[in-house]
Amino acid sequence: MPAIIIENLSKTFPPSFPRLKRAFRLKVDPPVEALKNVSLEVGDGEIFGLIGRNGAGKTTLTKIIATLVQPTSGSVTVREFDSIRDEVKVRSQIGLATAEERSFYWRLSCHKNMMFFARLYGLRDKEAKRRISEIFERVGLTPLADRRFSDISTGNKQKLAIARALLANPPVLLLDEPTRSLDPLAAADMRDLISSLEGVSILLTSHNLSEIEQLCKRVAVISKGEIKTMDTPDRLRHKHAQIQNVTISVQGLTESDIATTVKDLLSAHKIEHAHETITVSFERHADDDILTKVIGRLSERGGKVVNVETQMPTLLDVLESYE
Repeated sequence: MPAIIIENLSKTFPPSFPRLKRAFRLKVDPPVEALKNVSLEVGDGEIFGLIGRNGAGKTTLTKIIATLVQPTSGSVTVREFDSIRDEVKVRSQIGLATAEERSFYWRLSCHKNMMFFARLYGLRDKEAKRRISEIFERVGLTPLADRRFSDISTGNKQKLAIARALLANPPVLLLDEPTRSLDPLAAADMRDLISSLEGVSILLTSHNLSEIEQLCKRVAVISKGEIKTMDTPDRLRHKHAQIQNVTISVQGLTESDIATTVKDLLSAHKIEHAHETITVSFERHADDDILTKVIGRLSERGGKVVNVETQMPTLLDVLESYE
């Protein structure tokens, strides 16, 4: 059984205080449709990536799975428990870490904060202290255990949110931008930690697309509340492989000669001149021989092609194609 099953999930946020605004003849904003018929599954032990622009619906989806927000329609099942009928059981299965964490007590130390949440999870003090010590060591918070939450950096606050998500050793993790605010070395350590969690099912949202490629077996692209495509990172790139960025370096021709030679072959091109080398960048479709034609014409005009570089599509290209 998949760890998370989402079927035809939709969420519409109604306008705030519509009657009051109408009474004062103020503009009433229309309802916001944050999610539209979203369906996906996260396999047992899988790290599943969700990418999209700000406002695409990633955080709303995460909060619905965590039972913090109820859907307008559709269903969410976490390890066979329904998120509405069995919300207490669902919460016991999930560790949640969001990008903007506001539920810690700012005057308490990091350790005391964790002890508070450990008791909410039902952990005995001895077990809680052992578990906290182990997690702090893994996320690099041991030197800061006795520091007040208000006194630690934003990056370390993010680490503490991850530590709390791991506290009860849940089988499912919802990680909303887990490396946000972390420095490059700390982010690399966090990725290593995430990839080392054996048997844990993880839904990971991030704006760091290289991070998604490194960690996730499958990726879904969400835009304006809808899942646009879903597959492995490699397959997503190959689906868009018909569009490639090709750079040709040519010597022996002026920039105007290059433009005249290729303008009727290329629908869009960018020409740059540097150190006696002309670079032409354009989009090439895999089902035609446009590249061969361009090189042939440049040679006919007396140009010497010294280098051809083809850049394969990235997840950013995939994401932008659905905007």
